[in-house]
Amino acid sequence: MSAALEEFCGSVFWNDSFLARPDADLPVCFQQTVLVWIPLGFLWVLAPWQLLPICKSKSKKSSKTKLYIIKQVLATLLLMTAVAELVLAITEGTGQDPLPAVLYTNPSLYIVTWVLVLLIHYARSFCLCRDSVVLFCFWILSLLSGILPFQSLVRRALQDPIVDVPRFVLFFISYGLQLLLFLVSAFSDISPEAKEIAKKNPEMTASILSSVTFEWYSRMVYKGHRKPLEIEDVWELKDKDRTQAIHATFEKNMKTALRKAQAELEKRKRKKRRREHDTEHMNGMSKAQSQDVLVLEEKQPKKKKKKGGKEDSSHKDYPKKWLMKALFRTFLQNLMMSVAFKLVHDVLVFVSPQLLKLLITFVSDAEAFAWQGYLYSILLFLTAMLQSLCLQQYFNLCFQLGTNVRASLIAAIYKKALTMSSATRKESTVGETVNLMSADAQRFMDMANFVHQLWSSPLQIILSIVFLWGELGPSVLAGLAVMVLLIPINGFLVNKSKHIQVRNMKNKDERMKIMGEVLNGIKILKLFAWEPSFEKRINEIRACELKDLLKFSYLQSVSIFVFTCAPFLVSLASFAVYVLVDENNVLDAQKAFTSISLFNVLRFPMAMLPLVLSSMVQTNVSKERLERYLGGEDLDTSAIHHDSIPGSAVRFTEATFTWEQDGNAVIRDVTLDIKPGSLVAVVGAVGSGKSSLISAMLGEMENIKGHINIQGSLAYVPQQAWIQNATLKDNILFGSELDEARYQKVIKACALLPDLELLPAGDQTEIGEKGINLSGGQKQRVSLARAVYNDADIYILDDPLSAVDAHVGKHLFEHVLGPKGLLQKKTRILVTHSISFLPQVDNIVVLVAGAVSEHGSYSTLLANRGAFAQFLNSYGSQEEGAAEETTAAAGLDGIEEQGDESMEPCVEEGPDDVVTMTLKREASIHRKEFTRSISTQSTTSVKAQEEPNKIKGQRLIEKEAVETGKVKFSMYLRYLRAVGLGFSFCVAMSYVGEYAAYVGTNLWLSAWTDDAERYRNETYPVQQRDLRIGVFGALGVSQALFLFLATILSSHGAMRASRIVHEQLLSNILRVPMSFFDTTPTGRIVNRFAKDIFTVDETIPMSFRSWLNCFMGIISTLLMIALATPFFTVVIVPLGIFYYFVLRFYISTSRQLRRLDSVTRSPIYSHFGETVSGLSVIRAYGHQQRFLQQNERTMDINQKSVYSWIVSNRWLAIRLEFVGSLVVFFSALLAVISRNSLEGGIVGLSVSSALNVTQTLNWLVRVSSELETNIVAVERVHEYTKVKREAPWVTDKRPPHSWPSKGEIQFVDYKVRYRPELELVLQGITCSIGSTEKVGVVGRTGAGKSSLTNCLFRVLEAAGGKIIIDGLDIATIGLHDLRQNLTIIPQDPVLFTGTLRMNLDPFDQYTDEEVWKALELAHLKAYVQELPERLQHVVSEGGENLSVGQRQLVCLARALLRKAKILILDEATAAVDLETDHLIQTTIRSAFADCTVLTIAHRLHTIMDSNRVMVMHAGKIVEFDSPEKLLQKQSVFSAMAKDAGITNTETTTL
Repeated sequence: MSAALEEFCGSVFWNDSFLARPDADLPVCFQQTVLVWIPLGFLWVLAPWQLLPICKSKSKKSSKTKLYIIKQVLATLLLMTAVAELVLAITEGTGQDPLPAVLYTNPSLYIVTWVLVLLIHYARSFCLCRDSVVLFCFWILSLLSGILPFQSLVRRALQDPIVDVPRFVLFFISYGLQLLLFLVSAFSDISPEAKEIAKKNPEMTASILSSVTFEWYSRMVYKGHRKPLEIEDVWELKDKDRTQAIHATFEKNMKTALRKAQAELEKRKRKKRRREHDTEHMNGMSKAQSQDVLVLEEKQPKKKKKKGGKEDSSHKDYPKKWLMKALFRTFLQNLMMSVAFKLVHDVLVFVSPQLLKLLITFVSDAEAFAWQGYLYSILLFLTAMLQSLCLQQYFNLCFQLGTNVRASLIAAIYKKALTMSSATRKESTVGETVNLMSADAQRFMDMANFVHQLWSSPLQIILSIVFLWGELGPSVLAGLAVMVLLIPINGFLVNKSKHIQVRNMKNKDERMKIMGEVLNGIKILKLFAWEPSFEKRINEIRACELKDLLKFSYLQSVSIFVFTCAPFLVSLASFAVYVLVDENNVLDAQKAFTSISLFNVLRFPMAMLPLVLSSMVQTNVSKERLERYLGGEDLDTSAIHHDSIPGSAVRFTEATFTWEQDGNAVIRDVTLDIKPGSLVAVVGAVGSGKSSLISAMLGEMENIKGHINIQGSLAYVPQQAWIQNATLKDNILFGSELDEARYQKVIKACALLPDLELLPAGDQTEIGEKGINLSGGQKQRVSLARAVYNDADIYILDDPLSAVDAHVGKHLFEHVLGPKGLLQKKTRILVTHSISFLPQVDNIVVLVAGAVSEHGSYSTLLANRGAFAQFLNSYGSQEEGAAEETTAAAGLDGIEEQGDESMEPCVEEGPDDVVTMTLKREASIHRKEFTRSISTQSTTSVKAQEEPNKIKGQRLIEKEAVETGKVKFSMYLRYLRAVGLGFSFCVAMSYVGEYAAYVGTNLWLSAWTDDAERYRNETYPVQQRDLRIGVFGALGVSQALFLFLATILSSHGAMRASRIVHEQLLSNILRVPMSFFDTTPTGRIVNRFAKDIFTVDETIPMSFRSWLNCFMGIISTLLMIALATPFFTVVIVPLGIFYYFVLRFYISTSRQLRRLDSVTRSPIYSHFGETVSGLSVIRAYGHQQRFLQQNERTMDINQKSVYSWIVSNRWLAIRLEFVGSLVVFFSALLAVISRNSLEGGIVGLSVSSALNVTQTLNWLVRVSSELETNIVAVERVHEYTKVKREAPWVTDKRPPHSWPSKGEIQFVDYKVRYRPELELVLQGITCSIGSTEKVGVVGRTGAGKSSLTNCLFRVLEAAGGKIIIDGLDIATIGLHDLRQNLTIIPQDPVLFTGTLRMNLDPFDQYTDEEVWKALELAHLKAYVQELPERLQHVVSEGGENLSVGQRQLVCLARALLRKAKILILDEATAAVDLETDHLIQTTIRSAFADCTVLTIAHRLHTIMDSNRVMVMHAGKIVEFDSPEKLLQKQSVFSAMAKDAGITNTETTTL
């Protein structure tokens, strides 16, 4: 081979003697062939792939840029030099001596190459990113290969005169041009067309160098350093990273995987059935016997069930083992690329120890040539650099994979929520589903970051062992044995911690569930003074949680201990065995430090493997949860047909439906035919299945038999209005196009005009979560307006008139629902309790226990004298024509006064919450415009100052405060104080001890290896050997013990901190005033309890520990290097400065991005919660697609901040690892320079420490920033512990024991306002209410009726004057003393998860007899007695397993149980049918006869028999007298009564 080559270039190809001299050089022939062909070959192999864009005809070429022209000019010049060289060779060759072939071939090869380069430049101009990776690598290779001929030529020229001037000149010109081209390609070449794209995301057009070093991201870092980043500053995602794109691929793969899994599931079920079948045959018992056995078997599991709660749902079989496959298929490309980078990195890791070995040999060998030392130093630097570049690309891919996996899972969960059946939906509460999104998807994200360690760790371990064997021979096995012994210990620990983890997830779910309920029902808790009971419940769960956490962190301490011991024990075992096996084995520096750096390499995979495995275990738990959820049943709408049947809009054919597959039928054999354009009323008692009938039509129920045929589109108005957190207008439009004329018509018909005038910003007012700033009636009308605007064919209305006042109801019926309304041409199905409208409907369907008992028109049914006629007779005072004249003769809809003679319907009872009233009063005050960056994709960052058109009340919910700037040092102190300062100090000292021992170990080892030189030719003394091993061992063990002590102490301290932080947060949240909850979305508070408390529990302690570890590690390493080569201190200073600056720049940006991440994450969850609660509405309208897109948009905003954060980490890591590589380089270089004064041992120590420092430096910044980011959780929790509290619950002044004994209430010039800067709501009220008096309060919206109750309970504090109850000023006693002695029956019945008994009596103050008595009075006794568990019956989330009417009765029972002297009744009979209404009224009259009763009335009927009526107007009392007297004079009240059709007090039948 070499002979042929020598002939080819006409000189020697290879000769070792060239290198064996101080001025070594390579032979010319080698330079001309190998060094030229390697780069060219590389380019030629990969060029065709780069030329593809030319062939794709459809890609249009973008315009030429300056850079493109410069590149082409330089390439052309290169081409010309090659041509010149070829011409030169040809002209010289025509002379006498033939030239060697190489002088002809090389220029020709170069000509072809430069033409290729020109073509590639041209081809890349078709692409968005115009720089070619292949070319970039080619330039680097070519320049590196060119360095050797370059220095040869320079050296020759300096020694002798130049022989071949033309070629000499041409080489340098060509080299210079290549260098220029390389430099030019480092800049991004952006075409004018791509300018916009580059602005949105510079990564798309970044040059290769910029991509590899993440230089394109620097702009963001500087920006973040100058000012806090906003979400608008963050760059957009690439198209392929958008949620929509990712989810589309994932869904495709998920469907195929799921189909296979479901087939498997079917197989399993069949097998199981067969097995059961077989066992029955086998036993051969008689049927009766086996049944007895079954009964016995049944009895046992029941007990267990109670304990575990939801055992049964979790044991149901579900499709398994498909999720991972689907994810794997979706992200295959990413996985393959990261595998490639990781492989290169793993191989390079092992190059460094080998170079270190050579370096130590070089220092120990005085004869070696100096150039070798410098070469090793440079090589060490280059491998370190390459290693870090590969690692960063790999990490970038991994983290991207993580975010994309999370995105696809969240999108899938969201989509699933939109389609799942009600049975599946019952299995998990909203809280648990949100948990799937937050916790479980997050688990997957964390797992994806490290998934490659599964193969990379074993690979690194195997390679390390192979190299170690080369160093120490079989003694390595001793070290290995130690490692292998540690594995089962670890396995045991992992298993234990898994159990704890699962248990803790349950506790967390439970705690979050109660927390969610507390926040939803906070008003009830406050009015009933029940906070302590719930605080106790939550703290009990929290205590269990912390106990488990402590166990968990003990296990962690043990495993950390084992793992710190590991590398040290391994090296101790190996070295000891190596020295003891054979006295000829002497431990010298090369062996020891090469082994140690290999052991250090081993350390990382060994530590990672268990972490990855335990993370796998956790992910597995999450995987099961996700598989169960995503593989659950979808909504089966097969029973809903859409055939066109002429003359029928909706047809039920023997329809039988149930809520759960094996449950009792709720709708039985319904056969009905509803004609197009007719108005059908559905009536029946509470619990007769009216709402279920509607759910069946919407396809929400399980079909048993029969079907329903629906022709046309649906619009649906649910019983409890579902309002989104958006503007009022958006709520009505609900995603349709705006048609102004129709919109105005709808608003007018739905009686919303007066409300719009009251709302601060009209229809642009933002409505809070769950419609918090609208009253019940307003919500209902918005919900109705949404349906009417939606222009469907069939309207399904579930009692929309219940929450509104009578005349508003009348208005709605006339203008919207009735025969002359907007919907007269449509098919309307109306569930109603209100008899007054029945004469005007086309058809009435009477339901009894889920079956149709009769149907027909009003007159037919009356004539039939059936159930309906009796129902009417008992409630409708059938006076001649009364029903026709006064539309609301009797019934649920009493009357609210009419406005000043105008026929505009007045707005019914306003909200009873603080906010709206506030808003109404703030309408005049302008306020700073509030950008909603979330809802509008890219709001311009110009914040308009004081824009007059934005009005104060328009935004109810303030944007979540994003703390900016550096985290205050006080936060760290606050946390450490919570841990306990003594604890903190001890922990720090233990760490110092650990690292002192660590430095000691290493210095001792260095001294030990120098013995090899000292005793070179004599035998090694035995006692010296034993001393070395003994001290080495002792130091190592003390190091591990110190660490163990530190972790144990810190886990105790951390738990203490967790307890204190949570207690403070909880107790404060329960003690803040109502107004706080009205202006803060619950999602935000829940986020504090979920995410932030989790951070305080688990992440912060870890971060603190890691930070201390890293910090001490770096200090000790630098110390060791400085000991070896004192000059190193000079290098430390500039490197330290660079490090510090990079750090400061980075941390400010990173922190902001993390904050943006948590702020943009809340909307994902709150949007999800909102969707789940409005599922039936979204499905009925068929708007699933729109909500999916909305979710994708919200996700993308979060994704881009996460992605940006990931890149910022890579940006930093590349720069820091560069610092690390320089540390290695200088420690090696200084060792080479001062090699004559150094021992091999100390050089080994210094360089092997330096090799270790890169990773540690990186970690330090990562951990500092992580700590800083996580400490934000303490800051956020602290923010909510600082919120101003309401008055104390109990003060020194306690009221007398039986207070209030009489129940007299006096208002003395009482004034109140909602917030200090607003005007008064009650303008100085003075009145007194006697003992046991019954007082009705009436008045228009905003008259201050609700404020009255709020004042009695001190939800609002007085601005002047006082309220005296039984001679005691209520402002002087504690809130609980006050609230426990008053009773209220609130407007909306709120129930909590727990037993029925707990809902009635959370403190267990009453006996069971008393509870039963109250239930009997509330007419619930019969119902409760039928329940299998009676008082222990479990109420589901929000009381969903009781009907609305029953919930109302439970609230009544609560009041009866309390039996205080004063009862406040906030008109609560809206959702109740007439019978129940009647029951409630009579009960209140009999049971509370000896109490003072204040009724806030929406309808005059209920208060006609009260002793006195208080008429309020604009915060003042206008009239206050008995109803009889008021009716006789010309009063405001008599005008109202007249409108209501009440002439004298006897008219009312109630």
